[in-house]
Amino acid sequence: MSHDGVGPRPARQSPACRATRGPGAVMRPVAFLTAGALAVTALAGCSSEDPAGKPLAGQDIAPAARSQVADGGTLRWAVDAVPETLNTFQADADATTSRIAQAVLPSMYRLNESGRPEINPDYLESAEVVDTEPRQVVLYKLHQQAVWSDGREIGAADFAAQWRALSGKDTAYWTARNAGYDRIERIERGANDLEVKVTFTRPYADWQSLFSPLYPKEVMGTPDSFNDGARKKLKVTAGPFTVREADRKDDEVTLARNPRWWGDPVKLSEIVLRAVPREERSAALAAGAVDLAEIDAPAARRIALAAGPGGTGASRQGGGRNTDDPKAPSPSADPSGSDETTGDEESGSRAQGSRSAADAARTLRGFEVRKSLEPAYTQLALNGADGPLADERVRRAVARALDREALAKAVLKPLGLPAEPVGSHLALAGQAAYADSSGALGGQDTDEAQALLADAGWVPGGPVKKQKKENAAGPEGETATGNPTDEDGTYIVGEDNKGRTDAELEEAEEYRRQLAQDGKQHHQSGGAPGAYAPKGTAAPAGAPAGPLAKDGRPLTLRFVLPSGPGSRALHTVADRISRMLERVGIHTETTKVPEESYFKDHIASGEYDLALYSWPASAFPATDARPIYAKPVPAADGSLTVEQNYTRVGTDQVDQLFDQAVATLDQEESRDLVRKADARIWAAAGSIPLYQRPQLIAARKNLANTGAFGFATPVYEDMGFLKKNARPAAGPS
Repeated sequence: MSHDGVGPRPARQSPACRATRGPGAVMRPVAFLTAGALAVTALAGCSSEDPAGKPLAGQDIAPAARSQVADGGTLRWAVDAVPETLNTFQADADATTSRIAQAVLPSMYRLNESGRPEINPDYLESAEVVDTEPRQVVLYKLHQQAVWSDGREIGAADFAAQWRALSGKDTAYWTARNAGYDRIERIERGANDLEVKVTFTRPYADWQSLFSPLYPKEVMGTPDSFNDGARKKLKVTAGPFTVREADRKDDEVTLARNPRWWGDPVKLSEIVLRAVPREERSAALAAGAVDLAEIDAPAARRIALAAGPGGTGASRQGGGRNTDDPKAPSPSADPSGSDETTGDEESGSRAQGSRSAADAARTLRGFEVRKSLEPAYTQLALNGADGPLADERVRRAVARALDREALAKAVLKPLGLPAEPVGSHLALAGQAAYADSSGALGGQDTDEAQALLADAGWVPGGPVKKQKKENAAGPEGETATGNPTDEDGTYIVGEDNKGRTDAELEEAEEYRRQLAQDGKQHHQSGGAPGAYAPKGTAAPAGAPAGPLAKDGRPLTLRFVLPSGPGSRALHTVADRISRMLERVGIHTETTKVPEESYFKDHIASGEYDLALYSWPASAFPATDARPIYAKPVPAADGSLTVEQNYTRVGTDQVDQLFDQAVATLDQEESRDLVRKADARIWAAAGSIPLYQRPQLIAARKNLANTGAFGFATPVYEDMGFLKKNARPAAGPS
């Protein structure tokens, strides 16, 4: 595909063909709670021997040939918030920052539908390692028409400015990451203005992760322009769209066509990214205020209900009720809801409510749900810093008690999505580095879990020291005792008084007092009582008669979850996990805390024993995953430097394997080293991958080439509304 001098632009496939090939983009790894960034230049087909396999679910974007898509129109796209910064390399960049960057800035590589990097032909003719001795040298040959929106050619000066800003050598730049850029020795012009030559100080396997996105030298050239200039606006861009306005007053970012775009002509006139809280998206869709929105399962069911029997609204999504969720609405529920009134007021209200419901249903019939799996997975994190989980045997017992397949089915099967547990910490099925290494830890085995606990000294029915009774705590932080089924209190799975002797009841009461004491000690820095099991839940069959104990202390783990309507699925999963742990004698105390403080005040600070949160997948795990699993290092003040390893579990061997993987230019060898590192991570049992997150997108039926992208990077110039009587291609099977 490479050539020197002037030549034809590389041919591009139509979106319909791209459905089997898909674009992609680099994503950096940022832990997220609700939402929510990933060497080969060509993707080879996966053979049956390839442990990477295929993605569990394909993208669902209603692909259509560009000839079927109308010119013009405004796409109103719901996002979580107007970003605080438009600079993806700053600490407060978010998912919307990355989405804007994909539309308006160059990326040398993008991810395809299997989550693997591919050259982006709009910006690169080729990129390859041309020397390895005495230094690794990468030569980029840029697309001859690639220019910034001010008319200046994209070139070596932009690459060099980004390297200097992100190398970490100048602390005046407030950067959030510099991985890879710190290995560059110099950047210079090649044989002509279209060539950029990058020389590294030491070998770097993940060089394809660099310069995606690429900012102009006007942004990266000085600390002031980097720190402040690119936060609110981007004056110079080089994508199919430009940033027309970031209106924080009206909570909208407007992207407009780039008149200097050299690629396939952009179909849409504008994209308006509109901040809509997730709990308000169902109403926004019913009101016709947005055209595209990520939604939850209840909103997806509402769209299916509006379509009616045999309607197309349900054809692209799971539909049906999630019977594992006791709060899930019945399929027969009125989407609009109602209030109780009397007399004429009641009749008028009913009439008005009926009209409102009919209007909402009529609007929702114009939408469908496009579904896939996010390039991210949910894990159970085990805090190994102190307490019972500091013992690897206890962590392994927790892991062996879990039926991960059942947990995946509980979340994904009701949505009609593949329900397979994730087998790797470092990649997802279909990605080059993926291999199921869970065998290093072993599958669900109650007997083995109990044996591990016994070996660690936790004895069923062991003596428990009496503790002073604590007063019930307030709503913020401490644990409340009292009614174990109180929605605003704490539910201890397995605590049920039916059929117990007086002695057993006295022991159970003492156990509750002990938990209250533990909760007060553990939650001094904040928190809230929380997630609970359904009322009337009894202890599972075969549960120990009494709590496990050691040195007079009961084996009780603090299970911390975020509150809010968006966390319902996590509550269901947490309840199932608690039941599984109860079967081997591990009690859990589950509390919910405000979503806005969940990560900072609990996960990052280590104020938890068990927690559920997610990581995005990366196409460059040797670089991106290392800080997540790096062995914590003691600081001078006695604290631990954990980077992003919030479980505080790490080993020297895992660190060494990552270092070796990132330093070899043999791609197969690098992947093997990453897989070995993953096996060691499984064995340490600091975190247990559970399932790939569902991705549900509500989209207008006539909206093409957008929706649930899965791994793939969106192709923004292809998005648009279908011409009259045009039809999209068939969705994924």
